[in-house]
Amino acid sequence: MAKRGGFPGGAMPGNMANLMKQAQKMQRQMEEQAKEMESKEFTATAGGGAVEITVSGSREILKVKLAEEVVDPDDIEMLEDLIVAATNEALRKIDEASASAMSKLTGGLGSMPGMPF
Repeated sequence: MAKRGGFPGGAMPGNMANLMKQAQKMQRQMEEQAKEMESKEFTATAGGGAVEITVSGSREILKVKLAEEVVDPDDIEMLEDLIVAATNEALRKIDEASASAMSKLTGGLGSMPGMPF
């Protein structure tokens, strides 16, 4: 005779409460990690160090540093390309640091299909 009531898959009410506590703890840790990321700075260079860009973890450009020799009025396009390249590299560093931190928090859960993190 089949049991009536209960939770699907045989989950017990105590297990569900424990799961909810763990989820809340993980959410708090993720919020703390996001705040920590915002306070960090990421620097990248292009053109062998001729252009240096510093970006905050909240993706705001904080500093642009140009070597004197890269400022050529006859080749503005090259300077623009170097700035774009350095900025994109700094943004990639943010993404990598964020993904690494998230992976540590979720213990690999992020690789499960259908999971929002």
